[in-house]
Amino acid sequence: MIEKTVRRRSLSRRTMLAGTAGVLGGAVLAATPAHAQTGAAATAVTPGSSPPGSRYGDPAWWALRKEEILEPALEIVDPHHHLWDRNGHRYLLDQLLADTGSGHNITQSVFVECGSMYRAVGPAEMKPVGEIEFVNGTAAMSGSGRYGKSRLCAGIVGHADLRLGDGVARVLEAQIAAGDGRFRGIRHSVTWDPSEVFSRGRTNSPKGQMADATWRAGFARLAPLNLTFESWLYHTQLIELADLARAFPQTTIILNHVGGPLGIWRLL
Repeated sequence: MIEKTVRRRSLSRRTMLAGTAGVLGGAVLAATPAHAQTGAAATAVTPGSSPPGSRYGDPAWWALRKEEILEPALEIVDPHHHLWDRNGHRYLLDQLLADTGSGHNITQSVFVECGSMYRAVGPAEMKPVGEIEFVNGTAAMSGSGRYGKSRLCAGIVGHADLRLGDGVARVLEAQIAAGDGRFRGIRHSVTWDPSEVFSRGRTNSPKGQMADATWRAGFARLAPLNLTFESWLYHTQLIELADLARAFPQTTIILNHVGGPLGIWRLL
């Protein structure tokens, strides 16, 4: 779990953005192929690295390395985590609580989309709304106080297909309603590299996606709704992202995973 310390008591939009900008997001220095929004797990582990997906949460694995909690009273907002139940790997509220209850003072957290619990029926473009409904339910459970003082999933980042152009507005409005005040923005992966070694993720991004006129029409719908854009791309695409930022200075862009250095395996 990646943590960022903040000293504010409430999860304001500014706090959430400051916490997620440039966060490592689970990257580990291991010479294995990159995986983008696939949930694929590594097959080997080295001391000090993250555990393979099949062993994630294994107490015996985590017990191999213990670190002192330096400031147990310091308020922390975890700015980027996921929830899912797939491929034999479950990470839901119970697992999240085990991590946030490890001794640090985790006051709030931000969920970032991972293709979890999409609607099974209905228009394809509306299926990601199911993820917001699911996570908002988890946030409501945490907000009841029954599971401790932490307010988990206090901010929710979803996915909407910006290739819909202006039509994405309907999806965004549905997600705002489903988030009940917690929905903050979207992430649409644009990962692309000419090498077939590197994943193009669930979106199967084409080259130059961020320059596409229809995609940009969808992107233009974010700022009027006071929504942010979380950018997941490879470091070779950072110049394209800078061009997008110049074209839309009113839209807050959050850079995920330190700009996606190629050749560094990461946990989604």
